[in-house]
Amino acid sequence: MNIIERVKNILVTPKTEWNVIAAEEGTSSSVLTTYVLPLSLVGAGATLIGWGLIGRTFGFGVFGGFTVKGWDIGIKYAIVSLVSVLIGYFVTAFVVDALAPSFGSEKNLNKSAQLVAYAFTPSLVGAVFSVFPAAAWIGGLFGLYGIYLMYLGLGPVKKTPDDKKIVYLVVSFIVLIVVYLVVGLILASVLGIGNLASGSIAV
Repeated sequence: MNIIERVKNILVTPKTEWNVIAAEEGTSSSVLTTYVLPLSLVGAGATLIGWGLIGRTFGFGVFGGFTVKGWDIGIKYAIVSLVSVLIGYFVTAFVVDALAPSFGSEKNLNKSAQLVAYAFTPSLVGAVFSVFPAAAWIGGLFGLYGIYLMYLGLGPVKKTPDDKKIVYLVVSFIVLIVVYLVVGLILASVLGIGNLASGSIAV
């Protein structure tokens, strides 16, 4: 699988690409190493550069603002970005798979991992906006497209009946949001970061 082609196809022609993915025999670990990890490293690298070289200015008014930047900050935010994606990928895949029987879907962890990984694509690609910390939220908006991608993938990949797709999708994304918030807050606390201003952790 060519990662660039997969990114392009899942973003531009998702209906066709989900059928291709459904026929593949990828495992959760192979999808991680060949797709999720490389893309998440790009986002983490953008975060590192953004906070290390550019930074972000806070405040305004008569006394002016102040700019926060530094390689130490960049490293911390990059770690939060990378680890959150990896943990989010595994936890969400397990939860999506555990919920599958409740929504008439196929219980298959590898297929659940494929669904989650490729639905993550807009967020993973959007993370490059973290190279400009003040604009990182724009990349976060890309994640909204991931909701639609997962909806399209439920049928081909998880064999979900049409009448159960919406509820399955909503429950899965609630779990995803909670996982990211919890993991992000824990990492921020451990690393001594006051907030997740990098914006690279997108849903």
